[in-house]
Amino acid sequence: MPPKITDVKTTLLTGPCTNDPFLLECRKRRSAAFIEILTDSDLIGIGETYGGYFCPELIPPAVDFYKPILLGRTVDQIEQCWADMYHCENFWGRVGLGPIVLSGIDAALWDLKGKITGLPVYELLGGCKHDCLLGYATGGPSNYPKDRLAAQLDHYTSLGFQAVKLATGAFQDGAGISFRSISEAADFEADKLQFVCQHMGKDFTMLLDGHMGNRAGKVWDLAAAQEIMKAVEPFNLFLFEEPLHYTNPWGYAELCRSTTIPIAGGECLTGTYEWRVYVEQDCFDIGQPDGAFSGGPGPFTKIAAMLESRGRKVATHSWVAGGGFRGGMTYGATDAFGYHAIENRVEIHDLHATLLYLLGINHEQLTFRFGGRDMRLTDVHGRVVHEILS
Repeated sequence: MPPKITDVKTTLLTGPCTNDPFLLECRKRRSAAFIEILTDSDLIGIGETYGGYFCPELIPPAVDFYKPILLGRTVDQIEQCWADMYHCENFWGRVGLGPIVLSGIDAALWDLKGKITGLPVYELLGGCKHDCLLGYATGGPSNYPKDRLAAQLDHYTSLGFQAVKLATGAFQDGAGISFRSISEAADFEADKLQFVCQHMGKDFTMLLDGHMGNRAGKVWDLAAAQEIMKAVEPFNLFLFEEPLHYTNPWGYAELCRSTTIPIAGGECLTGTYEWRVYVEQDCFDIGQPDGAFSGGPGPFTKIAAMLESRGRKVATHSWVAGGGFRGGMTYGATDAFGYHAIENRVEIHDLHATLLYLLGINHEQLTFRFGGRDMRLTDVHGRVVHEILS
């Protein structure tokens, strides 16, 4: 008998946003929401919803709303479980919060099924599609002045990245730079990219993010976006993300037709229904569904298939705390009796060191006075277990 679901729990966490010193200049802290699916065995499924970053207080009551639908069921029919939960939100959550929360639950269900079957989730979802993919560093803001921007780019390349995405505009002295006109903004972006080319060389891959899908102030209209595109077309961008707000799919479609720059977007879209509106109008050259926001791993694969059917590409969006793109994993191994660790042994001091690292604390520098000596919580043996970190 496959394990039956006995409980569904939510855990909210808040901590430092990142270990990236350049992104920390504008984003100090972040929150996250993890969902656990417990069973009548010792197996637990773990997932994350990107909604935990924006509205963490809404996640636990929404999960509790769905929980009775899952109790007593197995992971033999995950799509049916998803459909039953989606039906119960029909009047209030066809898009938005409903699929956002279901993203974490769906991920936890697939994670649980992977543990039960002993297979990686990508195999359960159809198998590996690529041997390797380009990875780019999401630099967040464009840190200014230019010597600071150069240091930012050098930092990412020192980590092995050969592609970087920067935001439009600039962040300097604790605030964003404002422009008096779109023409001034367009000239600024062209000057920025010219500097990047000079500093990094012509073979370096650059991406820009307009962040128009999540901007509190005035956003670009189609004419403004087209002027920006014209200014940056000579720099061979890999993509330009979110040049328009998501209330303007018609503008996105026209912008794709009017520029040679690949237009990307979709991180704020939820569910296959909303995505279909954009895909069928060819709003994106490169779609960016987020598996922790668009409905979960199952709907994500359907959205990717939609984009593929229109000859469009996918650049997976991910701004989660780890669970949204790296499900539960097993690290190390024991003997046949589960008594002795025989592979990748982890001590309690290693666990403490790793937890402190995730909180932004260097465990080697955290000391307390005891018996006339400076002692470390992690003793002299503690190490950060980087292998389990996303």
